[in-house]
Amino acid sequence: MNIKPLSDHILVEPISQEEKTKSGILLPETVEKDRPEQGKVIAVGPGKRLSSGKRVAIEVKKGDKVLFTKYGPSEIKVGDKEYLIAKEEDILAILD
Repeated sequence: MNIKPLSDHILVEPISQEEKTKSGILLPETVEKDRPEQGKVIAVGPGKRLSSGKRVAIEVKKGDKVLFTKYGPSEIKVGDKEYLIAKEEDILAILD
């Protein structure tokens, strides 16, 4: 199934980071973790339409690794994969 975001929405695959305590202990998958704040852009919409009818292009592109707000994006599940749909304003930075 292909997902094509509309307007200024961005489809993000969350990147789960290995949890490690300050003392170096790895936490197992069964430990409840916070929602990830980094992800890889899978698809982007065409951009937000202004009242004049023009579209404003989205600044991120497919393949970018991004930092986003923790609770802004909506969670969706396609098959056994989990994705996030975020508005462009929920994306805080592009990571190098």
